Amino acid sequence: MKLTSEEQDMLDGKYGKAAKKSMEILATLGEIFDAECMVDVIGVQIAGVSYANLGEAGLEFLSEMAEDGKVRVLTTLNPAGMDRENWQALGIDKEFAKNQNRAIDAFAKMGIITTCSCTPYLIGNTPHFGQHLAWAESSAVCYSNSVIGARTNREGGPSALASAITGKTPIYGYHLDENRHGEVLFKVNAQVKGTDEFGVLGKIIGDKLVELGKKTPYITGISRATVEELKSFCASVATYGGTALFHMEGITPE
Repeated sequence: MKLTSEEQDMLDGKYGKAAKKSMEILATLGEIFDAECMVDVIGVQIAGVSYANLGEAGLEFLSEMAEDGKVRVLTTLNPAGMDRENWQALGIDKEFAKNQNRAIDAFAKMGIITTCSCTPYLIGNTPHFGQHLAWAESSAVCYSNSVIGARTNREGGPSALASAITGKTPIYGYHLDENRHGEVLFKVNAQVKGTDEFGVLGKIIGDKLVELGKKTPYITGISRATVEELKSFCASVATYGGTALFHMEGITPE
């Protein structure tokens, strides 16, 4: 994989330990997926925030990255494992709360906005058509790729953090035109209205996509859809079908 001089300098440690580790992660991903080069990202959404997911090993990784790591692009955070303000009233264990706050503080130290939201596109981390991202939250990835027409793979927590620190991601998968075409046609013959019905439609299509091998769906028969309805559909089809991109005729931009 080709690296620019700046990317090579990051890999060589000239931008600090966190940037070096980040570029190592991204370069390895690029080699695994045969990416030709890196591409600049304009925004990042990091998942894997809960201490229940991180554990001590994850917390140690974050603490090390926060020693000299600073994000280069707008970066927001997925929900944590508790409500930071009302955790005591909700019966959250004191030790868990302490460790969860340590994790969020480490993210904040790196310049990440601790929104703790799974809908970054509604709170300021809003990309435009064709822009490259490194997002990790499944429904947000589906929404950004499909409804907005931005470009992101579904990142893991470490790779999303690496992209935030470097401002880069390997160009493969949904970043490339050839991987964004519809692969299986779904004809909707019923009138679908409201968030509940769009959620049900997402489950029906998602279940079928699992049977078909998680192909990109092209959906016809939907005459209109609100932002809330599309958000509900994205959450459902991403949950049940692992879908990161769909096309809805007359609704989505691609």
